[in-house]
Amino acid sequence: MAETPTPTTPTGSLRVGVSGMTCASCSARVERTLGRLEGVAEANVNLATEQATVVFDPAKLTPVGVLDAIRDAGYEPVVAETELSVTGMTCAACSARVERALSKVDGVLSASVNLATERATLRYLPDVAPVSRLTGAIRDAGYDVLEQAERQSRSDAERERREAERRELWTAVLIAGALTVPIFALDMGAMLIPPVGDWLHALIPKQTMAYLLFVLATGVMFGPGLRFFQKGWPALRRGSPDMNSLVMIGTSAAYGYSVVATFTPWLLPAGTVHVYYEAAAVIVTLILLGRYFEAAAKGRTGEAIRALMRLQPRTARVERDGVELEVDVDAVRRGDVVAVRPGERVPVDGVVVAGESYVDESMISGEPIPVAKRAGDPITGGTINTNGSLRFEARAVGADTVLAQIIAMVEAAQGAKLPIQALVDRVVRVFVPVVLGIATLTLVTWLVFGPEPALTFALVNTVAVLIIACPCAMGLATPTSIMVGTGKAAEMGVLFRNGVALQGVGQADVVALDKTGTLTKGRPEVTDVVTAEGFDEGTLLTLVGAVEADSEHPIAGAMVAAARSNGGELPRVEAFEATPGFGVAGRVDGRTVQVGAGRYLQRLGIDPGGLAGTVERLADEGKTAVYVAVDGRAAGVVAVADALKPSSAEAVAALHALGKRVAMITGDDARTAHAIAKQLGIDEVLAEVLPDGKAEAVRGLQASGRTVAFVGDGINDAPALAQADVGLAIGTGTDVAIESADVVLMSGDLRNVPNAIALSRATLANIRQNLFWAFAYNTLLIPVAAGVLYPAFGLLLSPIFAAAAMGLSSVFVVSNALRLRRFRPPMAAEVGSARQPALRAAVAG
Repeated sequence: MAETPTPTTPTGSLRVGVSGMTCASCSARVERTLGRLEGVAEANVNLATEQATVVFDPAKLTPVGVLDAIRDAGYEPVVAETELSVTGMTCAACSARVERALSKVDGVLSASVNLATERATLRYLPDVAPVSRLTGAIRDAGYDVLEQAERQSRSDAERERREAERRELWTAVLIAGALTVPIFALDMGAMLIPPVGDWLHALIPKQTMAYLLFVLATGVMFGPGLRFFQKGWPALRRGSPDMNSLVMIGTSAAYGYSVVATFTPWLLPAGTVHVYYEAAAVIVTLILLGRYFEAAAKGRTGEAIRALMRLQPRTARVERDGVELEVDVDAVRRGDVVAVRPGERVPVDGVVVAGESYVDESMISGEPIPVAKRAGDPITGGTINTNGSLRFEARAVGADTVLAQIIAMVEAAQGAKLPIQALVDRVVRVFVPVVLGIATLTLVTWLVFGPEPALTFALVNTVAVLIIACPCAMGLATPTSIMVGTGKAAEMGVLFRNGVALQGVGQADVVALDKTGTLTKGRPEVTDVVTAEGFDEGTLLTLVGAVEADSEHPIAGAMVAAARSNGGELPRVEAFEATPGFGVAGRVDGRTVQVGAGRYLQRLGIDPGGLAGTVERLADEGKTAVYVAVDGRAAGVVAVADALKPSSAEAVAALHALGKRVAMITGDDARTAHAIAKQLGIDEVLAEVLPDGKAEAVRGLQASGRTVAFVGDGINDAPALAQADVGLAIGTGTDVAIESADVVLMSGDLRNVPNAIALSRATLANIRQNLFWAFAYNTLLIPVAAGVLYPAFGLLLSPIFAAAAMGLSSVFVVSNALRLRRFRPPMAAEVGSARQPALRAAVAG
């Protein structure tokens, strides 16, 4: 009896680098963790090579599951990220095909292809999927890859390629137009103007006219129109047709029918011998013209990135072996000494080692006043050296500079896919096959049920269906708006780190604000000086500052700073004495000065008199007020507080105008917190929140189903920024906070919060307009092209008008997205902060 073969289980093999292993027990732990995964047949971890090899059942486990297991064991899998510039994509079906091709490559964890930017963003395992394999997959899919190692050269190459593409399209339009105009004049002119038709028919025999139109149309179809066959036929043969396939089939049907009518008319039924050369030629010309306008408009969507890139000079003067050399900026190495002359842009980030000058840092800080620079001061690439010569040591070069990282962050946001894009992607995958199905149904329906000549009606309407369908408009609707919106945000000093943040910040119900450093300046300042009769404010501040200069109390520095800004040098203090929990005392210029709380005056037996009411009022305002006694008499009150930023009240009012509820989360006592909230008009107050309780406070706001955006700047804000639906970090804050945020406000100006929300809303509204147009256009006009209006109204859509409509639909979407460039933020705000570490953190990871 024959033995039944045992079915084999399909297996996949994955090799991944593992970092962090230091000994054999480390590798054994990773190996045990991987071995316990369901679906793993074999797991081997090599400590020497720091690689894990896993054989598994793809039906039960994915590569992402393997990576998660390595992380669960306490180690980090080696995952690479890259961007590839893809050429040859013309519609959403193209980008979807490239995305599918890349996703099928072993070792690719995620692939996202953006039609507007013409870039593929990939996360992959470099040991499994080298870049050569990725580029090979793209080329196998029928497209090409622009390979450039450096961002600057990549940008230049992309710009040159797009300009060459635009010139090539314009040349194609001119050639097609030159051949199509005579066709249109000879054929349609004769039809529209009978006397002209009679004259032409008398001058040129009908068959000769058909031969002439054939020659001209052939020049259009296989000259400028050849591109549709070069891309459409391979796509159709692979079973994944795109827009080029639709144009190819539609124009070939009109052209092929005309060729048969011209050379073998006896093959056609009686009464159906007509030529449609003008339809094929005009369709090709109009679609090429539409693509030209689309290419020109798309070129303007990336203007923000190009403006940032123009800030970096192409060359730098570097001192090597005692000789000053001019080298490409990409050749500057960390540690090089770079020379910058007056009026030149600083090529990379570094620290000044010689020279003095003023540097215009407005591209980073938003401040128009140049900043003095001397030895030891940091200097940022892209800023302008105004009047002196400087030499500095390069500390950050290439992709590590602040400017390069800001560009990288903006590019990442521009290439992101919003949640709203998921529906579009699902529609685009089936769009072209569905259109081909509708075209087939149109052909059969008209042949079976249409009036005579049925074949003519079937041909015209089928061609119209194929031509009018436009997946491009759907594919471009979201990415073009994101490109322009995030670029505009960067100009405003708002950096979105991902697409979810761009969508989420505008949809937040509650904006929760940390108090210290966000609503306030983050440092105590003297806010009020109230004097008793016989004392003036200046003298009182000088006496207080002199005594507090020797104090270690947290608010002493604020009073000393106020005294110095008021009167310069402070007099010496003698017999200084600090009484913990009460206050300080000393002799200044022969006068006894005591500064402290009310209980201190009570202990000294000094009556505060009418100043007690002043202290009570200031306390109600959330300020810390202390009494000042001079020579045994109450002389005044000095109040200190973490002063509110000038922009805070305006920002809160603007958030209310946008329909947002505003909450404040603070560790202050309830009395102080409510006093500040009252000044600002804040709706909800969460007071006495411990540093580790802010995330829980955000969860409490989310508990009622509300979407929460949290704005913070400190280390203890990081968990809350991560917990919130959208986290916004102040650019002047700590690196930890910025790394946890979804949105980075490059300045400490809170007015950029309502600006970011307003821009998010404008971008989402723009996307919805584009999607409505794209879906409405296809939903309404494809049936019209199929002839649904003919039975009731006798109306049919000419393939020529279908071609014009299809070309204009993409142009409309891109042009509508470009309107975001004219967006005006509701509030004037500072653009950025010169704090380099924070900005570097903003774009790291």
